[in-house]
Amino acid sequence: MTGALSGRHTPLRPIWLCRVDARPWPCGEAKLALLARYDGDRTGLVVLLARLSAEATEHLTQLDCGRQVDLTDRFPAWLHPPTD
Repeated sequence: MTGALSGRHTPLRPIWLCRVDARPWPCGEAKLALLARYDGDRTGLVVLLARLSAEATEHLTQLDCGRQVDLTDRFPAWLHPPTD
C-alpha cells in the first residue's frame, strides 16, 4: 500500500495529518496526486480510499479513547462532487 502513497504529501500515522502541511490527510495536494496516479482507475482509487479510511478510523478512534470518528468527508466523499 505504501507504493500507492508516494510523494511528499503522505499521512503521518496514527494522527492522519499531512507530513508537509499538517492538514487533515488527504490534503488538497494529496488528493491531486491520488487523482493523477489513479487516472483511468477510479475503482482502484475508491478501493484504496476505503482501505485507508478504515485504517484511519481505527487509529483515530483509538487515539480518542474509543469514541467513533466519521471520516467519510475526508476519504470517499471528495471523489463525488456535490449535486445541486
